[in-house]
Amino acid sequence: MRIGILVGVLVTAVFAAVLTTGTVAKVVGDQAQLEAQGVTNLSCEAAVGPSQPGQGNGEADAANLEEEQLAIVALIISIGKQRNMSPRAWQVAIQAGMTESGLRNLNYGDRDSLGIFQMRPSMGWGTPEQVTNPPYQVNKFYDVLEAVPDWENLRPGAAAQAVERSGFPDRYHKWEAMAVHLVENLGQVTDAAGCGESAGAVLPPNKAAAAAIQFALREQGKPYVWGATGPDSYDCSGLMLRAYEAAGINLPRVSRDQYKAGAMLPVEEAQPGDLLFWAYDEANPKTIHHVAMYLGDGKIVEAQQSGVPVHTRSVSWDEGELVAQAIRPGV
Repeated sequence: MRIGILVGVLVTAVFAAVLTTGTVAKVVGDQAQLEAQGVTNLSCEAAVGPSQPGQGNGEADAANLEEEQLAIVALIISIGKQRNMSPRAWQVAIQAGMTESGLRNLNYGDRDSLGIFQMRPSMGWGTPEQVTNPPYQVNKFYDVLEAVPDWENLRPGAAAQAVERSGFPDRYHKWEAMAVHLVENLGQVTDAAGCGESAGAVLPPNKAAAAAIQFALREQGKPYVWGATGPDSYDCSGLMLRAYEAAGINLPRVSRDQYKAGAMLPVEEAQPGDLLFWAYDEANPKTIHHVAMYLGDGKIVEAQQSGVPVHTRSVSWDEGELVAQAIRPGV
């Protein structure tokens, strides 16, 4: 057990200075080496990106971690690299460990729960000696994670819950921002989201977006009618449906399904033509109730509500109920 922690401490010492700088370690050579080893980011996923997900401040939360906690993070990342698992897997494990034990190798827990991930010998996780051995625990966590269907497309906290099967499934989301910070800094991953960097809202990212914008803007002044998809009136998703249909891209009918119909990126990095969403619970896509099209320069076009015709207006990234992820249809 102590050997695993010692390895983590040594790895952590190498990166400790990086962690406290508050900037992502943009080490091209290291990123290329990771790719050469088969360790690559998954597809663009805003929920793990620089949009400050979760409930905390990633940099500040990471700065509060002590030596033992950092050593365990380093071990999670090291084993993840050895197994050629994506940085998102590292993040899932970090969030699970922080939630279950505060990233500490505990010799106690609820009933017979033990270790970093509070694994229970009585539930088949291993012997007490195994589930308090850090390398065993991390490898076992990754084994179970890999067996979760489509885990790569789950929100990281939801993937952690699928492994842990907790009675409190939403609590893993709290540490998203901190886990991203640790993956990007200790793991030296320059873009954990896989979304790249936006060049700014200057031009639509593709011809389809330009055509969709042109269509939506032409419909200004037409009335909002719930359930309408044109040509004389629209609801919010009906306008998006027809705008992208005119651009040669078929979208689902309702806003909650349109949220799944393209590449995901941090809302702050939205470009003209991207779709923005509003939800009663910003962290739960099932509560999405509105969609609009981003025009750039802080403007959107939308069919908002009864009595208000299709129009353009300003939008703020801290606007109430705005979902943290935008969608780029057709990508």
